[in-house]
Amino acid sequence: MARTLTQVQRQIDELRQLAEKLKAKEVAGVVQRIRAAIAHYQLTPDDLFGKQRATNAGAKKKAATRKSPSPIRYRDDKGNAWTGNGQRPRWFKEAIASGKTREDLEVKA
Repeated sequence: MARTLTQVQRQIDELRQLAEKLKAKEVAGVVQRIRAAIAHYQLTPDDLFGKQRATNAGAKKKAATRKSPSPIRYRDDKGNAWTGNGQRPRWFKEAIASGKTREDLEVKA
């Protein structure tokens, strides 16, 4: 029997809905079993995720390697600013198109 695209898409939607319901039901059971095991064995977050999570050591390491932000090199009369890194912002392109030069927009030290 030949089926139309609409019929197949409807069947796909029905199957997706059924899959979501089954997953939700299974997840509820899994979460319940995990909670029971945590309570039975008196597990703590450190037991489950390690001490690194509790001390946030990874975040401290990242903070030490971060670069300081680049200084602002260009600014217009409206307060828009750009460091000169990355793509030119729209306001910068529009200012150049209106006749201003890069030097006009440069922040004077």
